[in-house]
Amino acid sequence: MSGNDFAFGPLEAEEEEVDEATQRFRMMVRIVIATVIILVALIAECIVMVPADQSVVITRLGDPVRVITKPGLAWKLPAPIESTVPIDLRLRTTSTGLQDVGTRDGLRVLVQVYTAWQVPNDPRHIRQFLRALRNQPDEAARQLRSFVSAGMHITASNFNLADLVNVDPRNVHIDGFEQQLRGQIAPQMLQGYGIEVRQVGVERMTLPAATLQATVARMSADRETVAATRTADGLRKAAEIQADADRDGREVVAKAQQQAARIQADAEVSAAQVYAKAYSADPGLYTTLRSLDAAGKVMGPNTTVVLRTDSAPFKVLSDGASTGRGR
Repeated sequence: MSGNDFAFGPLEAEEEEVDEATQRFRMMVRIVIATVIILVALIAECIVMVPADQSVVITRLGDPVRVITKPGLAWKLPAPIESTVPIDLRLRTTSTGLQDVGTRDGLRVLVQVYTAWQVPNDPRHIRQFLRALRNQPDEAARQLRSFVSAGMHITASNFNLADLVNVDPRNVHIDGFEQQLRGQIAPQMLQGYGIEVRQVGVERMTLPAATLQATVARMSADRETVAATRTADGLRKAAEIQADADRDGREVVAKAQQQAARIQADAEVSAAQVYAKAYSADPGLYTTLRSLDAAGKVMGPNTTVVLRTDSAPFKVLSDGASTGRGR
């Protein structure tokens, strides 16, 4: 063995010890990192994020054990011990399409109804929705359409066609139809499927050809009835106005005649007073003037009268005027 071998032997041993320590340190770092990663993954697996428009059902080996309805973070056991099933709580709408239904008066009408529904934020109904429909909104919409279609036939039989289609808005009762239909289907959907029906509305309404003809004929008859009623009212009011006018006219004429008679009586009284004054002043002249007035009234421009001259009132023509003062 040479002197150089003795010189480098202890250095090689020290380097080997350093390499082993480095390897052990690196191994420990890898183990710590792997442990941290596993712990982070395990914690992430135990955290449940609940959005504001959802609810989460925690199932343990397939059996629902908890329902989380409050938005935010929650905890669960890691899979496969516990799993999560998200339940959508947003409001949805479902349309039935046009349905041919019969009214109480035996006519047909085509009605399309929409339904606004959602899974209520209630653990009992959420479990019921998950159990009955397997968390399938499309299946829920299909079941809802079936119930609404059946309920439309029952509800429509409680209304006449004029209650649904009418030119007078006061006679249209669409809101009553909607309320009755919702009252029929809402309890059944909530009890059987855990679905809350929030609103039911008529989306479209039309009439088949036969019903349309009958409706037009009925509307025409209603219009004719209204026209006849208004014509009769107009004639009655016209007769009342004419009667009032005739009565007012008669009252005016009567008042005028009364006033004229009063004026004539006053004039005759005044004339009598004038005649009396004239007679008292000169009776002969008065008699002569009265005779001439009487003759003027009897004879006109083309009148020929043959009488004795000594008969009144023509005696004044032969005797002449006589006065009271000459007697």
